[in-house]
Amino acid sequence: METPKKDTKYYEAKERVKNIKRFYTSLLSYIVFIGFLAGLNYYVNELRHPWFLWAAFGWGIGICFQAAKAFQWNPFFGKKWEERKMKEYMDEEENSNNTLFKK
Repeated sequence: METPKKDTKYYEAKERVKNIKRFYTSLLSYIVFIGFLAGLNYYVNELRHPWFLWAAFGWGIGICFQAAKAFQWNPFFGKKWEERKMKEYMDEEENSNNTLFKK
């Protein structure tokens, strides 16, 4: 009975490492490409109009979401929240079944 549980944990850990690796690769690409755009922006108009910031901002939002997924940071709907909600619904179901049988 323990083997499937260990296999599941192994695959979950493998997926988590894969997500973290993907995040760091994306972060490196972000730094290199935004640096290139900043250099190009400076070369073209000496930062009178820093248009590269729009690309940095848009891509940065995506990087933040990817980091939240990779590091499992979710303050609103995390594992503890799921467990609390499941227990709450199970208790409600049990209480509703008990009231039906008492009548």
